[in-house]
Amino acid sequence: MSKKVYEALKWASSFLTERERDENAGELLLRYYLKMSRSQLLASMHDVIERRVLDDFEKAVLLHGEGKPIQYIMGFEEFYGRTFTVNEEVLIPRPETEELVYHALKKMERLFGENDVQLVDIGTGSGAIAVTMKLERPSMSVTATDIAEESLLVARKNAEELGADVEFVLGDLLQPLIASGKKFDVVLSNPPYIPDGDIKEMSVVVTEHEPHRALFAGVDGLVIYKRLISDLPFVLKEKALVGFEVGAGQSEAVSEILKLTFPQARVEVIYDINGKDRMVFAEIG
Repeated sequence: MSKKVYEALKWASSFLTERERDENAGELLLRYYLKMSRSQLLASMHDVIERRVLDDFEKAVLLHGEGKPIQYIMGFEEFYGRTFTVNEEVLIPRPETEELVYHALKKMERLFGENDVQLVDIGTGSGAIAVTMKLERPSMSVTATDIAEESLLVARKNAEELGADVEFVLGDLLQPLIASGKKFDVVLSNPPYIPDGDIKEMSVVVTEHEPHRALFAGVDGLVIYKRLISDLPFVLKEKALVGFEVGAGQSEAVSEILKLTFPQARVEVIYDINGKDRMVFAEIG
């Protein structure tokens, strides 16, 4: 049976609401399949949707109803004004991580001015941080690591499509960098930080689709920070900036670990747009 745009939206909205999903996902998916902007969609409310497009749209809505994130259905997510390819091998980039990028760029400007900077993004996933940093500050040399080759395939594709010259390295956190003897001015990371026990309260949209290696980090969610920070002295230059995204409520613990390792560092917690303690920065040297 054929449907007009407004009928398809109405159906999607009530179906997704029943399944406690985001009802706005219907509009995003329909715009994707119709290849329309929001204003074009609003102007086409009484147009009949072509059968093939309607089938694809309805299948996608059913998939999202079952919990599949719309970003994986469409194959992309917006980050810092650019479109990044995503699939189930990488975490979907979040707005909070855009804030990490924004504050890192501001701090680098103040600390390093126009000087050449060597930056590394640890656990790069889709490459969102590394690629964005390179494109926002092109003079910088950017390296990115990940433990999974499947994630690096996605990150390399994003770097290529967006025209960012980033060096990608396969390996566990800082290990490949320590092995190569490389030193960096800036280390950024949005590592896994969710305590294992939290899985019970989380949405299946996240737990059954996004890679667990990018989400969970032991009983307290701090396992990766502890490993990262203990190895930082081996890869940092004398004057350096470290920036982490953290889970809400973890900033104090992460700050303490940084202060123990770098007693002279200036450690700062930055709250995100929603008032959560989401970023920890350390200025060293």
